Amino acid sequence: MRIPIRIIGTATTFLWLFLIVFFVSAAYSVKDVSFDIGEPQTDITSDNRILFSLPVTIDNRGYYSVGSFNITTEISDNEGFIITLGSTFIPAIERGREITKTHNMTIDVGDLLQSSQDYLFNDTELEIHEIVSMKLAEIIPVQASTNLSMPWGAPLYNSTLGEIEYVAHNQTHTRAIISISFENHAFFDLTGSILIRMYNSTNAFLGEGQTAIEAPQDAHYQGHVELNVPIAGISGNGYFEVYFLTPFFNFGPLVAPYG
Repeated sequence: MRIPIRIIGTATTFLWLFLIVFFVSAAYSVKDVSFDIGEPQTDITSDNRILFSLPVTIDNRGYYSVGSFNITTEISDNEGFIITLGSTFIPAIERGREITKTHNMTIDVGDLLQSSQDYLFNDTELEIHEIVSMKLAEIIPVQASTNLSMPWGAPLYNSTLGEIEYVAHNQTHTRAIISISFENHAFFDLTGSILIRMYNSTNAFLGEGQTAIEAPQDAHYQGHVELNVPIAGISGNGYFEVYFLTPFFNFGPLVAPYG
């Protein structure tokens, strides 16, 4: 039995009309799919990494379900160095549903310092690049992106060593007392210790001392380190090697001249 060409043509026309209406309605449905990225939250993981959490809400009020929803976040410095990268995937969001998902990323401060030591001492901003992709009606791919910024507070902001104060100890040695101060602008409490090594003008090692530090978030730290040094080795100038030892990072030597 032969099917008349006119009937085939009519069926093809209806098929194309159906596809056009479907794609137009699916594309029009994009305006009824909204997503909102909340304020970044920070926390500390059990292995002393910084945890960034972004609450993401997707509200599908369109005509069709949304499939393969994916959000990718790239955090970088202002020179383009990628600090961390994370993705969150939601297989399907049915029409009429609203879903909130927490999008997590972690940053190792030690890895961050490989990019720049300035993160310890200077406040700055981190760049956040968001890429959102999905499939409308699980067929039509859609992608959007946006850029955000997030402040970074330096844990050792305005770090300063004071003048040396010498206090007599015995006939051969004296105590060298060095004050140290900084402001913790980071979003975590800073604990650990500071180690200082002292050298004279001929690069001879004179001695070292260490002290514990405890600087809560947004707090000013003021303390001192005592060193027992030989009187005969003291010169009018020289330099210190300063080491910061914390659960989040180990940094040093920071070379600071004196005299």
